[in-house]
Amino acid sequence: MGDSSYDYLFKVVLIGDSGVGKSNLLSRFTRNEFNLESKSTIGVEFATRSIQVEGKTIKAQIWDTAGQERYRAITSAYYRGAVGALLVYDIAKHATYVNVLRWLKELRDHADSNIVIMLVGNKSDLRHLRAVPTDEAKLFAQENGLSFIETSALDASNVESAFQTILTEIYKIVSQKQLEADPISSQRPGAGSTIEIAPSANDGGQNPSGKCC
Repeated sequence: MGDSSYDYLFKVVLIGDSGVGKSNLLSRFTRNEFNLESKSTIGVEFATRSIQVEGKTIKAQIWDTAGQERYRAITSAYYRGAVGALLVYDIAKHATYVNVLRWLKELRDHADSNIVIMLVGNKSDLRHLRAVPTDEAKLFAQENGLSFIETSALDASNVESAFQTILTEIYKIVSQKQLEADPISSQRPGAGSTIEIAPSANDGGQNPSGKCC
């Protein structure tokens, strides 16, 4: 099946402090790779991968940006068209968990009000250095209407599950809205079933310019 054969196209963004492992979550899910020497992302990059959900082909375009303050100018363009977000912190660095509140506010301010958000405690392989109790993060997620999972991009624990879960949740919301809007229409690729995103970059993996828009 060609890369252009899909029923739905969903843009999902990765947000969180620099160094929490966003880029490695992206590479683990889209290429099954992990780079121990990965540098902080400069600007924006994205990669795609298609999965099957209830017999439909879902093409996910996952966007990753730097967590440093000096790249905040890309905010509005980065969130435009996003239907899902993974809000990532490092379970071994409490400060990255504290900053989740600020990231959540930014998400609420700039993203669509119906965006699906998952709180992700990454680096679960560092459980011996844990600084954020699982139960505390789980409670925070519940109180703020987020789903929650702990992952490790290093050993691949729950990475697949995290993306599968959020993409399935988005699919169910979108397909239900379509059913309510037009219960008798048959969906086909390229018709109303595809959520288009902006900007329309190439699908070759990283944005060659290293910049958004």
